Amino acid sequence: MSFSAALKSAYAKPIVHLLCLVPFCTLLWAVFNDGLGANPVEKLTHETGQWTLRLLLATLCLSPLRQWTGQASWIRFRRVIGLYTFFYGCCHFSIWFIADHSLDLGGMFEDIVKRPYITLGFSALMLMLPLAITSNQAMIRRLGKKWKSLHQLVYLIILLGVLHFLWLVKADYLEPTIYAIIAVILLLHRLGPMKHLSVKSFSTAP
Repeated sequence: MSFSAALKSAYAKPIVHLLCLVPFCTLLWAVFNDGLGANPVEKLTHETGQWTLRLLLATLCLSPLRQWTGQASWIRFRRVIGLYTFFYGCCHFSIWFIADHSLDLGGMFEDIVKRPYITLGFSALMLMLPLAITSNQAMIRRLGKKWKSLHQLVYLIILLGVLHFLWLVKADYLEPTIYAIIAVILLLHRLGPMKHLSVKSFSTAP
């Protein structure tokens, strides 16, 4: 089977679903098998936040992959990965809300206002909410051209997410810096001449 045929295969989406669920299942296994280390809450919060950011970057990679490879089928995975991004973001927020604030709404909102990195993270999650709600075909048809404009919020969301991580980290900036560099490259691709490149651009005529 060719790579193009694999992308279009009926098995491709189920495989993407399984891959997106692997981190959640791994964390769930660790919860029930004492595998989260000395600070399980911190580990869960960190890992769900990391996977939110990784999957968000993965959704932004799909358009460049389509353009660079000439394979439009990459886009069929965008909604799946985008919804899992929102899922991990909700897990990240829920763990923080339950563990740090014991479901106290007043304390939660006070924390959001007083701590800038939490303000950024919460803002990113709130901006993801309308994208998740409008990701189905019915809403795409209903919103028409407005749908595309609405979903351009993803670029603001990734900036907020990266800044949230950078502001949170107190010592080792390597990992958030890597995410920031990837985000900048993807945003430059969106705005600059790189978006016109494809695999064919690098081919040599016989």
